[in-house]
Amino acid sequence: MSNSADSPQSESSPVRGRGFRPVRVLTVGVFALAGLIFFTSFNTAKGTDIRTDASLLKLSDLIQERSHKNGELDEANGSLRRDVESLAERDDGSTKAEDDKLAALEDRAGTQRIKGKAVTVTLDDAPPNATAKLPGYPEPQPDYLVIHQQDLQAVVNALWKGGAKGIKVMDQRLISTSAVRCVGNTLILQGRVYSPPYKIQAVGDPGKLKQALADSKAIQNYMVYVNVYGLGWNVADDGTVTLPGYSGTVDLQYAKPVE
Repeated sequence: MSNSADSPQSESSPVRGRGFRPVRVLTVGVFALAGLIFFTSFNTAKGTDIRTDASLLKLSDLIQERSHKNGELDEANGSLRRDVESLAERDDGSTKAEDDKLAALEDRAGTQRIKGKAVTVTLDDAPPNATAKLPGYPEPQPDYLVIHQQDLQAVVNALWKGGAKGIKVMDQRLISTSAVRCVGNTLILQGRVYSPPYKIQAVGDPGKLKQALADSKAIQNYMVYVNVYGLGWNVADDGTVTLPGYSGTVDLQYAKPVE
């Protein structure tokens, strides 16, 4: 009896010593996972404190630096373009009719300065502590209080519809390939970054321009937010002004002559 009682014990003990132990494997797995997380965190941080906003600040600084650099390049490009035009005007062998046709095309392309009566539309964010000014409207959500891309596009489209001969957004002339885009509460236009208030100036018949603004359904919707939540809106007559010509580069993939 003693032998039969001892044999299962002696046979089972070595088996348990060499067998599968879930707790031990789980412990090893936890340490391995912790090591992987530590390595990933170190590799991501590269020696910096990833809990701070320093990386975001550096990105913001980089955007501003690139925006400033793009502005300088635009000015340099415009200066070179004027030098080329000045040299070409000395003796290019063209007839007066050809020169007139080229001037008309340049005017339509927006590369030349344009002078005339103008109006300026100014849009701005609402105060951060704005509340509903009229009864029956909900308290504002954060996106109710900022200028959106569609607001700027609505103004530009209305001014074109009102017969604008040229439009300048902030300090840049718009051309056919210009795209008004917003990221967050900033405007990105032709490689440069702007913050509100946004100024849009158009040369044309002031009466027709202002009427086109008033007739725009999109702007009528925007005016609700102006009256209820305090978004900025102002339309002013500027008298006679001169809009600069577009001085940036033009990257076209497909084009055909204007008839």
